[in-house]
Amino acid sequence: MKLQVYYPTRASEQTMWLGNFCNKLAAYQATLGLSAEQVAGAIADARWLIYVLGSWLPAARSFAPACTATALAAQLGEEGLPLVLTTFTPPVPPAGVVAVSPGALYRIFALVGVIKLAAGYTAAIGVDLDIVGTKKGAPDFATIQPSLAATVQGDRVTLSWSWHGYGTVLDLLELQVDRGSGWEHLAASTMQEYTDKTPLPATFTRWRYRAIYLVADAQVGVWSAVVAVAVG
Repeated sequence: MKLQVYYPTRASEQTMWLGNFCNKLAAYQATLGLSAEQVAGAIADARWLIYVLGSWLPAARSFAPACTATALAAQLGEEGLPLVLTTFTPPVPPAGVVAVSPGALYRIFALVGVIKLAAGYTAAIGVDLDIVGTKKGAPDFATIQPSLAATVQGDRVTLSWSWHGYGTVLDLLELQVDRGSGWEHLAASTMQEYTDKTPLPATFTRWRYRAIYLVADAQVGVWSAVVAVAVG
């Protein structure tokens, strides 16, 4: 399932969307004919994602450079000085926020589909819950091009990109990597971030990445600009 057109692409806006949805959903339970379990489950999913995206993920990303610095000190630091391995302590979830099973966002999307088919659903409810997106026409499939970014976070390379507002008409993003032996397939993803789990090499080198959109398993548009990262 792809991200829905009403769901923001920026993490900061995603947490705001999730907050609005979970804060207002209960008020429409009776009107939409939703069960208490449906509402409670969606609120729990949304609150967990707000914590993960808004607190845990930024803290984890901030921790990655400290891990890199510790590893560097272990290899090249001054002999005789003590080395304490850096330990990540995640932020404590707010009161009442509990971990839920994977797929929380897709469960919310599925419930939005139920809401839009409910007898009591109105356009005003859709606007209030922010589940009505702005439609865009189809892109030029001959020229559309992804914007790809790559960063080294700890001992992994993280790739990120945007659907440029065309997430409803594009199916996948194909990623390729060149580790010095030519381009090879890395992944095909429906999300906007992917972590290359290949261990970093022991010696310094550069890995190159590129991406292209897919529709019905066929490549459309042109390849992104190649991004290179120093690893090892």
